[in-house]
Amino acid sequence: MTLRARLTIWYTAVLASAVLLFGGTLYIVLNLGLTSQIEHNLEQTADEILETLDEGLPQDVTITLRALDLSTAVMMQILAPDGSVVWQSMNAPTGGRPLDPERIGADRNIFSSQTLEGIEYRVLTTPVLAVPTEQLVGYLQLGASMETVQRANQTLAVGMAVGGVLVVVLAAIVGYMVAGAALRPIDEITETALSITRADDLSQRIPQMGPPMGEVGHLIQAFNETLELLEGLFEAQRRFMADVSHELRTPLTAIRGNVDLIRQTGVADEESLDAITSEVERMTRLVQDLLLLARAETGVLPLAQENVELDTIMLEVFRQAKVLAPEGVKVSIGREDQAIVVGDPDRLKQVLLNLVANAIEHTPVGGSVRLDLACADGEAHLRVTDTGAGIAEEELPQIFERFYRHDRSRLRKGDGGTGLGLSIAYWIARAHGGRIEVESEVGKGSTFTLVLPLKQKAGGAEPPDKASTSA
Repeated sequence: MTLRARLTIWYTAVLASAVLLFGGTLYIVLNLGLTSQIEHNLEQTADEILETLDEGLPQDVTITLRALDLSTAVMMQILAPDGSVVWQSMNAPTGGRPLDPERIGADRNIFSSQTLEGIEYRVLTTPVLAVPTEQLVGYLQLGASMETVQRANQTLAVGMAVGGVLVVVLAAIVGYMVAGAALRPIDEITETALSITRADDLSQRIPQMGPPMGEVGHLIQAFNETLELLEGLFEAQRRFMADVSHELRTPLTAIRGNVDLIRQTGVADEESLDAITSEVERMTRLVQDLLLLARAETGVLPLAQENVELDTIMLEVFRQAKVLAPEGVKVSIGREDQAIVVGDPDRLKQVLLNLVANAIEHTPVGGSVRLDLACADGEAHLRVTDTGAGIAEEELPQIFERFYRHDRSRLRKGDGGTGLGLSIAYWIARAHGGRIEVESEVGKGSTFTLVLPLKQKAGGAEPPDKASTSA
């Protein structure tokens, strides 16, 4: 059974129960109200009769009561103290028996229900007392037919039954339509999921239906966010496979060429072996970088959470940069504030190494690379400035894309990494809640700034012995 059918059944059942409860309550209230009205009329009639009998029972009761102009719809009996019928109206049942024999002896007004000749009556029994002696001289019994009450109850019951059936049927139809409208987004989600499965297209989204803060709105939002995440993951996987196949083609071709050469000559010369080893090492670095980048992009990059002294890391990278820099490229430290951030020291060092290596790679002989660390507004700004060729403004948005090299002609011969350094640095910075800012001018150089939130900072002065460190 579908959810729509179940909701319709539940809705109809609840409404039918409500209609039944309302109808039953109305039936009881109407019955009690009409019965109470009949009892009130009987009491009024009894009071009128008792006023004429306050001195005892007269010789001719008929003449006495005829003067009262009593309703002919009410049966009347006057009984002796022993219960025998002294007088009764013309509409009273024949047989000379009381309307309600069991109530003889009552000392107050008592109502009862009796069925006489197949008709239900409401009977009032009350004692007749002489005034002022309060001596019991007999009993008065009045009876009124309940046919009007029964007809009213029957009419109400039929009306409620017919109306209830119509209401329930209408409610079932409306409930089915409302359930369909309420579940339409679910159908949309199902259709979208099926179309995604059939077309292998994760770019589809479900349009928002109804208030975005409602339950269905939250469901659609969650489903769209899931689709977006899956699309990103699959896109990252596709890019990963495409990048791997593209970047591995060159080293594999080189390795195969050297292997074929060795087979042809039958001699494993050192030059060929060195070339094979170099390409294998390059492929190893490439695969490691790709795996690291894939983890960073999908948010599963494991990061330690430690207090990291950025100034210490900058000094370590500075020492390594002096070794990496070719002769003629000057590496120096400018400003060096003390800064502590929370993060993974190895990954942060990797970011700075990638930025410095990129700067050295694009700085010609005679140029320079400078490192600066400054603290401001609760953030640490670690800058790497070079005097290289610079980057055109239109190329800046692409420099953090994987394998992007803005101008290979300006690289020194033999230089060039895997093309993933800046991409890795970008994602590691984001994983630490930071960012990388770039300023560049063609012909003058570039400045890459790693910005990280400070845990605490101490000092801001530039120590004289550190401000001019250079190589």
